[in-house]
Amino acid sequence: MTLLQKEYNDVAYISGPLLFVNAASDLAYGAIVNIKDASGKLRGGQVISVTDQNAVIQVFEETRGLDLATASVSLVEDVARLGVSKEMIGRRFDGLGRPIDGLPEVIAEKRLSINGQAMNPAARAKPEEFIQTGISTIDVNTSLIRGQKLPIFSGSGLPHNELAAQIARQAKVPGHEGDFAVVFAAMGLTQREVSFFTQEFERTGALARSVLFLNKADDPAVERLLTPRMALTTAEYLAFEHGYHVLVILTDLTNYCEALREIGGAREEIPGRRGFPGYMYTDLASLYERAGVVDGKPGSVTQIPILSMPDDDITHPIPDLTGYITEGQIVVDRALNAKGVFPPINPLPSLSRLQGNGIGKGKTRADHKNVSDQLFAAYANGLDLRKLVAITGEDALSETDKLFLRFADDFENYFIGQGNQDRSIDDSLTVAWGILSKLPQSQLTRLGKDSIDKYYGTKMDEMWKGNRM
Repeated sequence: MTLLQKEYNDVAYISGPLLFVNAASDLAYGAIVNIKDASGKLRGGQVISVTDQNAVIQVFEETRGLDLATASVSLVEDVARLGVSKEMIGRRFDGLGRPIDGLPEVIAEKRLSINGQAMNPAARAKPEEFIQTGISTIDVNTSLIRGQKLPIFSGSGLPHNELAAQIARQAKVPGHEGDFAVVFAAMGLTQREVSFFTQEFERTGALARSVLFLNKADDPAVERLLTPRMALTTAEYLAFEHGYHVLVILTDLTNYCEALREIGGAREEIPGRRGFPGYMYTDLASLYERAGVVDGKPGSVTQIPILSMPDDDITHPIPDLTGYITEGQIVVDRALNAKGVFPPINPLPSLSRLQGNGIGKGKTRADHKNVSDQLFAAYANGLDLRKLVAITGEDALSETDKLFLRFADDFENYFIGQGNQDRSIDDSLTVAWGILSKLPQSQLTRLGKDSIDKYYGTKMDEMWKGNRM
């Protein structure tokens, strides 16, 4: 709703991207304003703090050229809103929701607050439906369930962008391919990364079912804070108004949190851990908790936030707080990446707390959970033996130990290292059984006799084609 404009002319001072305005206590928190300079140029901004003394406004563009004596502030909207429409599917926008694909503005069906609406816990339905990403390590060992929030923990220089693009291209809810959509929001991208995502989505045809929000590294830090909220507002609209099953991919949350720290510094806030604001947990929760399945609504919102851990430190505040809020994590491993394994996802530190809800008989396959457990145990054993071999040499191992050592190699080369293949859950389980069948049946202690009788000895030569050898 557009309100009658009232101007505020008493600008006290400017600090970085922040404007401090006196005698503006009637402005509401979250309101959208225009800032006009002496030449008449308008800049957008958002109210982020209101006291009896002043209002603090985040300016969406640079504050260079603004003069305290001539700058004025006028109210545009009572809260930040995004015009949403089903026609946004297949489009690209910047971090503020403005088209960057050369096409006209979207004709909005509704204008929604980007802060969303609190989801009543009593209205939440239990997430119970499997989402197939086409990536074996995720689908078998760390299954993604519709309505879940499952982050990817990566590191600087690791191929999380390529992994994000592959998930966006391949993900589907089996049986709901026609009403599945991807909302992809990227924050703090370099121009090379913008080109990569644009070309990848267009080349693979994934853009036809996707909405892209791309915020560049040279865009204002304030815009980075709005980008994921724009994406989640779009996702909620498509899910709960049009019945889509929406997968939201947010990358890179580390850039988002650093923008949060930058704004906090400009506001002269008392810093918390490693200089990040003390309210970062609450801020991240306001994003992550906008996922779920709602009783009586046909659609759903599922989230995959991606963050690069500074110095690969999983105890850093960003992954640490994310782990408290979300339902597991998928860990991208630097050692696997150094071996040329793609996607380099390590299943041992990875976890999906909702996996048991969405797999098994009638959902994926009856042997799914037991196969996952057996792969985990056998791979852990193989890695322990690698450490032993480094000390004693391979000659000291028993024949069974040597088989587990070979299993670890095959597991990395053929199961984890699938390259750009899009595997169904049956394909992934076939590859798993093909590798497990190289171990003696007596060592498959996590698998039932019925499953061993049915699947042991599975051959999967065709599935190996194109994989890392």
